[in-house]
Amino acid sequence: MAKLPIDNALHVKPPASPLVEATLGLVQQLVRDRFRESGRDWGAFTMAGADDLLTREDFAAIEARLLASGHRFDWSASISVAERPEAYKSAGDDAATDAGFAHPEAPSGEADGEGRALRGVGDNVVQHARNISGTARYIRSNDRVLAYLTDGVPPGTIAVIDDSGGTLTAPIIEQFAGVICAGGTVRSHLGILTREYNIPCLMNAKIAGIRDGDTVMIEASAPAKTTEDYQDGVERVGRVWLLEGEGA
Repeated sequence: MAKLPIDNALHVKPPASPLVEATLGLVQQLVRDRFRESGRDWGAFTMAGADDLLTREDFAAIEARLLASGHRFDWSASISVAERPEAYKSAGDDAATDAGFAHPEAPSGEADGEGRALRGVGDNVVQHARNISGTARYIRSNDRVLAYLTDGVPPGTIAVIDDSGGTLTAPIIEQFAGVICAGGTVRSHLGILTREYNIPCLMNAKIAGIRDGDTVMIEASAPAKTTEDYQDGVERVGRVWLLEGEGA
């Protein structure tokens, strides 16, 4: 059978887990079958018919098939585990707060003359006049958001967030001193919110070696990443430093 554009879907690095590969294979097969049944050319199928021919029920059936095999999905934000434990695996008791990211491509380095040890980079949403430092706090659960809604966000909080949608943190976002987000782009919902509230923010961050409670600095003075940068593959980042003597 002839290859379809979806057969050339890019794979993440490092290689995806077997469950992710299985999901991709089932989606490819679904698209292939519906495309054949439609009798349309590829352009007409994707632009005019795919929304009708690929339904929510189809993807729910794929998920049910995978879960019936005895496997569960890896979590990207612990809210997934809290809301759907039957579908997502827990990463352990400390996943919601203390555990840090460990991106395989995060740059790192020894402390410089100013006591700053490089621990990652991200796409700067807005260029600010100066860098911002504060306490890294992982925002991964409804419980932590509710606690901050009740008691207030601790002053100087640099929120470290998995989800670029911004829904989880929207009620408290204006209280953050800064944001580091492991996903999305400067045009994601969270990027738009931080721009609106004038909060220094790095999106699509690759960080490692930062734990809840560490004192970090965001290079908010770095040039902002633009839409053209994404389109042209330009590498333009702001750095994240762990301040010497302030973290584990």
